[in-house]
Amino acid sequence: MKYKAIICDLDGTLLNEHHTISEETKETIKRVVDSGVKFIIATGRHHNDAMTFKDMLGLDSFLITSNGAKVHNHKNEEIISRNIPAVLAKELLNYKYNEKLHKNVYLDEEWYAEKPLEEALLFHKESGFHHIITPFNSLVGKDVTKFFFICEDENHISNLEETLREKFKNGLNITLSLGSCLEIMKEGVSKATAIEEVLKREGIKIEDTIAFGDGLNDLEMLSSVGKGFIMGNGSSRLKELLPKNEIIKANSENGVARKLKELFL
Repeated sequence: MKYKAIICDLDGTLLNEHHTISEETKETIKRVVDSGVKFIIATGRHHNDAMTFKDMLGLDSFLITSNGAKVHNHKNEEIISRNIPAVLAKELLNYKYNEKLHKNVYLDEEWYAEKPLEEALLFHKESGFHHIITPFNSLVGKDVTKFFFICEDENHISNLEETLREKFKNGLNITLSLGSCLEIMKEGVSKATAIEEVLKREGIKIEDTIAFGDGLNDLEMLSSVGKGFIMGNGSSRLKELLPKNEIIKANSENGVARKLKELFL
């Protein structure tokens, strides 16, 4: 069958090891889109950051960001916003975290962190979208789009995941995008729920779509579409949870482009 829409994650999936889109991938996506197939980005990144890659591909499509907490339409107008309410966000902002963790917040148009993280600049060199350094207690009283925590020591991230799941049993969606990154959104928010709403607006059945991803924040998306592909460099936990999903070449090998050529060209 010919699929009508493609949903694709960015980091570790569409973006290569240099955190950008290769020329082969750009050319392949253009040819597929020109044939009438929709291409929709679904990422954990902030929409101001992800817009760079949407523009790079010349896409006229919806943009799903912050793991589904935000959706913007073809004109870059926000049409879906599902923030963590201020009362619940306050508990997370005031929580006593391990000092080894790098703490981050997406709050509407901005990205806030309590201290700089040089490695983050590499991921965002294409967009130039960088964090604003501010103490988290200054954000209390505001709704928050997404929290995320980064640490090279994956044991600290794993411990935080377990602790927060126990403490916040309701109201939050807690997920790992990478072993070194834990993300927190409002309960019910995921790429899959946002995709469902976007496809309704486009008049496309979810079984007529395919998706590409590499992290646990792609789990619901990859298991709900017509066919979900896991990157060769993807999370081992994701591969274990979705044993029937096809594993394709890694992002460093332009895995998305190679599979799109096979399916559409």
